[in-house]
Amino acid sequence: MYPSAFEYHRAASVSDALALMAQFGDDAKVLAGGHSLLPVMKLRFASPAHLIDIGRIPALSGITEAGGQVVIGAMTRHAELASSAVLARSATALSDAAASIGDVQVRNRGTIGGSLAHADPAADLPPVMLALGALIGATGAKGARTISADAYFTGTFATSLASGELVTEIRIPVPAAGSGSAYTKHADAASGYAVVGAAALVTVTGGTISAARVAITGMSPMAMRLSSVESALTGQPATAASVAAAARSAGGGLELYDDANASAAYKANLVAVYVTRALTQALARAAT
Repeated sequence: MYPSAFEYHRAASVSDALALMAQFGDDAKVLAGGHSLLPVMKLRFASPAHLIDIGRIPALSGITEAGGQVVIGAMTRHAELASSAVLARSATALSDAAASIGDVQVRNRGTIGGSLAHADPAADLPPVMLALGALIGATGAKGARTISADAYFTGTFATSLASGELVTEIRIPVPAAGSGSAYTKHADAASGYAVVGAAALVTVTGGTISAARVAITGMSPMAMRLSSVESALTGQPATAASVAAAARSAGGGLELYDDANASAAYKANLVAVYVTRALTQALARAAT
């Protein structure tokens, strides 16, 4: 199918994009990589009268490390995330997740900011943001603000972005010494989206897990942290036995149900398996 007629606008800067968003309001959609927006436009589930393309704003791309944070522009492509030496060193889970998204074509067009703005409940990047304690930078008519990943995701395809705000950057704190992170998933064979995906960040001090953050995607209305697993790990020896014991509680509190992908019981097992895999890899990286 073909989308409804629309007027195309190429923003030259963030301020230009914000002005266009204010001018056209609800009649406009922002175009980043386009992998989520264009398909629904073709199906006419969305029919914006105006498209605001932010893909050629230089200030919105790039990966740097400064002041104890990794700073990523919102228009940075998944392929750049997957190949970044900075992320491989300081935010390995994000490299893992980006490398697992879609296929080569998707990774070369899709953007981190577009993914986070769309907030698909089976997307790979949201749980990584939660596990790494990311900060999402947003800019709107009232200026710039920072939103913690824990407060950013609010529901299915829903975020705490205000109307007229644009995701401009992502800041990830560089983990403490002795930390490791990882992301792993069981992908839907047709779409590549996560049936379940698990992200983990652990810090090991003197052979003991001193801190842990664990999050999942694909099993709930939005990406979510597994506080019970985090609590079960903290203060325990950095061993496979500790991981196995903590992961047994991974499915607790989730409202799982039978669907075309799997039964509720199978899903609960998948969560435990993939949380175990993410934690095991994170611990191995913490030791190097």
